[in-house]
Amino acid sequence: MRELSLNVLDIAQNSIAAAATLVTIEIEEAMGMLTIRIGDNGRGMTNEQLEQIRDPFYTTRKTRRVGMGIPLFRMAAEMAGGSLAIESEVGVGTTVTARFGLDHIDRMPLGDMVGTMDTLIRLNPGIDFLYRHTVDERSFELDTRSLREVLDGVPLSEPDIMDWIDANLTEGIQSLGSNA
Repeated sequence: MRELSLNVLDIAQNSIAAAATLVTIEIEEAMGMLTIRIGDNGRGMTNEQLEQIRDPFYTTRKTRRVGMGIPLFRMAAEMAGGSLAIESEVGVGTTVTARFGLDHIDRMPLGDMVGTMDTLIRLNPGIDFLYRHTVDERSFELDTRSLREVLDGVPLSEPDIMDWIDANLTEGIQSLGSNA
């Protein structure tokens, strides 16, 4: 993958496949590190599954025999002086946390988080997403649960609503002066 936002999309899709109703995506740029955290309230994993998930030849998918998402995300983090950790509890959910040296020469760019969030929201109308991006002390947040309350039954996937979401994400992320 050429940008980290594609890894985020892949991990979030795993959350959706695990029956999550809320997926939280947090990006933090602080103290020389870029931290990406994707959490969900899905099925969670057993300790055995947690051990296997790091193996590229393990996947729960029936359409292919390999699952490269987590191993590639871990490799990208380690190549940029960081690490990857996974916490999971059956019936509670899973959190994947990747850390990267923010200024490391081998760190891939964060990439198009607006496009990633647009894709997730548009294609998963029954799932809520919380996106939080923090740079030092400044923070931006978009929570589809709050939007649903205000929209009172109007689907988030409506073109005008998605245009507003994209513009809001773009403006919010740009206002942070992101270095990622």
